[in-house]
Amino acid sequence: MAEIGHAFARGLASLSLMRGLLGLGEAGNWPGATRTIAAWFAPAQRALGMGITNVGASIGPAVALPFVVWLQLSFGWKAAFVATGALGFLWLAAWLAIYPRPAAAKAAATPEQTRHPRVPWPVLLRSHAVWGIVLARFFGDPVWWLYLFWLPKYFSDVRHFSLRQIGASAWVPYVFAALGAALGGWLSGFLLDRGWSMNRARKTAIFIGALLMPVGIAAAYADSAGAALAYTSVTLFAFQFWVGNVQTLPSDFFPVGAVGSIAGFAGTAAGAGGMILTFCTGVVVDHFSYTPILLTAGILGPVATLVLFGLIGRVRRLEMPAAA
Repeated sequence: MAEIGHAFARGLASLSLMRGLLGLGEAGNWPGATRTIAAWFAPAQRALGMGITNVGASIGPAVALPFVVWLQLSFGWKAAFVATGALGFLWLAAWLAIYPRPAAAKAAATPEQTRHPRVPWPVLLRSHAVWGIVLARFFGDPVWWLYLFWLPKYFSDVRHFSLRQIGASAWVPYVFAALGAALGGWLSGFLLDRGWSMNRARKTAIFIGALLMPVGIAAAYADSAGAALAYTSVTLFAFQFWVGNVQTLPSDFFPVGAVGSIAGFAGTAAGAGGMILTFCTGVVVDHFSYTPILLTAGILGPVATLVLFGLIGRVRRLEMPAAA
């Protein structure tokens, strides 16, 4: 409903209210998805399950860009908000129809899956592993939000794309992001099936993603729009390769009953980091250019990974006292 409400905004205040309500409504998606995957999938399958979830988050912008441009050019900007908001109700109907009812889920679950002890927040917040995951998302996720929000404007301002050209080409990096989400999740599961330890498999996949993310820096110095598009595609591929495995770490360290809380903490940190970089991007672009922002985004992935590895130690199951 908040998405549709954008079409009826009458100024900055009402638009900001709709944006805030939209963020509030979206906030529960990722903790819920992460906990669901932890409850229903074996450890070797969880990163792939998370990756498939992120494929949807990546394909969405890829489909939305040309679709929204077509809506705006054909019917006006209000139609774009109304149409995309209405699609949420189709998703809700599909979810309610497909996801198992509580009774069916309980009957199908294994004994291990039915035990979901809740871990108190004070206990979780004393864990270095929790803070490693939270801070990694704080530093790493702004890379995704930067490209999600600013990529079309970058191609318009710097590469002088028309609205039609943006709709025709700016979706490409998000397709590569979807490939990264799927391959990153597949790789760590593949390595686990080959006898690698959880620690080595997860960290290898995370390291590969962090190693590739700085490629986006080259977009700031690319001579052609095509090269800039290619470098951006590599960065979004790498980010999704990276983040799916980071999002899976809570279920590697903690019981299922704690996974939703940790995903919520991490999502809050990711949103805060995204807000800070989004605000800074506007200020820096107004006074300088996109180059400092692309440089900053290029180093955030490695910084996030260094913080993560420095705090979490070895990836292994931790014993946590359950809430009374």
